Amino acid sequence: MAKRQNNSNRYKALIEKIFFDLYEADSPELFFDRTELESAAAALSIDLPKNLGDVVYSVRYRTAMPESILATQPEGMEWIIEGAGRARYVFKLVKINRIVPNRELVTIKIPDATPEIVSAHALSDEQALLAKVRYNRLIDIFLGLATYSLQNHLRTTVRGIGQIEIDEIYVGIDRHGRQYVIPVQAKGGNDQLSVVQTKQDIACCAEKYPTLVCRTVSAQFMSEDLIAIFELGLEDDEIKVVDEKHYRLVPADEILPEDLVRYGYRN
Repeated sequence: MAKRQNNSNRYKALIEKIFFDLYEADSPELFFDRTELESAAAALSIDLPKNLGDVVYSVRYRTAMPESILATQPEGMEWIIEGAGRARYVFKLVKINRIVPNRELVTIKIPDATPEIVSAHALSDEQALLAKVRYNRLIDIFLGLATYSLQNHLRTTVRGIGQIEIDEIYVGIDRHGRQYVIPVQAKGGNDQLSVVQTKQDIACCAEKYPTLVCRTVSAQFMSEDLIAIFELGLEDDEIKVVDEKHYRLVPADEILPEDLVRYGYRN
């Protein structure tokens, strides 16, 4: 935990320097190259991590932007960092960044089909979450499709963005024969869902799977057995929540007759 905290402080200092070296009031986009992380580290006498991309990843998903950067945000807007090509990024002002579960939403109980040996040996929250989503067919249940896992941790490049990684990608089919590609973003622990990855996933599917309908899904652990799942969509260049459901994985005998009656009244 202390190591992560130290990394967070170092990374924020680097991001802060790069931002204010570029910042001009009223500018909605500030472009920078990965090499500028090295220049900033030298100027601040900060040791760089071996994986330079972890600096940007941390601010995207684990921690908030430095307070000094947040102070420059116009009301109702916030800064994110997007890919802008190979080893190139852009600070960009958008209306929404983090996707946060609605704590007031009702919970749906699902019989837990996760093999215990898988739960026992998952090496990370993200890995455990992807496994639970897969073994419990939560993508099928959530979208109402027959879906199949195509690949985990797909690393590829996208024109105008650069290298990206999709946590898991599914393909699916509906009762009319329409075929779908479903990129899944999964976050556990302290990591947060972000519109940045969703935009990248949509761009990737448009480029790599142009004949398939793209439906983007994000999953977040709310607790060990409670999973929030979102369908997100792009509207006017902004990511919007299309649907959200919360699934609690439980032993089958914990799903009571009154639960089933209650579910029967829902559309």
